[in-house]
Amino acid sequence: MKRLRFVLEVHRATHRIGLFLEAVEPPLGLSQGEAHLLAYLLEAGDTSLSELHQAFAHKRSTLTSYMDRLEAKRLVKRESRPEDRRSFQVLLTGTGRALATRVHRRLEALEAAVLERLGDEDVEGLTTGLEALAEVDREARPARKPGSRKKVPKS
Repeated sequence: MKRLRFVLEVHRATHRIGLFLEAVEPPLGLSQGEAHLLAYLLEAGDTSLSELHQAFAHKRSTLTSYMDRLEAKRLVKRESRPEDRRSFQVLLTGTGRALATRVHRRLEALEAAVLERLGDEDVEGLTTGLEALAEVDREARPARKPGSRKKVPKS
């Protein structure tokens, strides 16, 4: 059996980012996934659910759960898109924008502290490695038509 060289480190790094977000005072009151969605919306602006799905590679049900919770907290709202009323646009509310700004500043501080310890080649190598991971994942999962469901084998 080969020893895993980076997968566990990626997992631990993701967990550590969550711990870094949890340590903020006053507490954010968000899950790590919710925090990342707010930070993304702050950077990207109004975004479709489809674009969020592509950006985060969440299962659709997971993304819907996050959106439901963020909407219940009045941090985002979903509106029908004028060009296609079957799809929705996600917008930050005023409260959501303020909290997203706190999240983003916290993540900026983490990134800045890490970048101080890395050279340009390290950052480039890390980015290349993460892009390769995403590419392998995309290739490993067959594309499904929108709206199609995964078939569950009968037992």
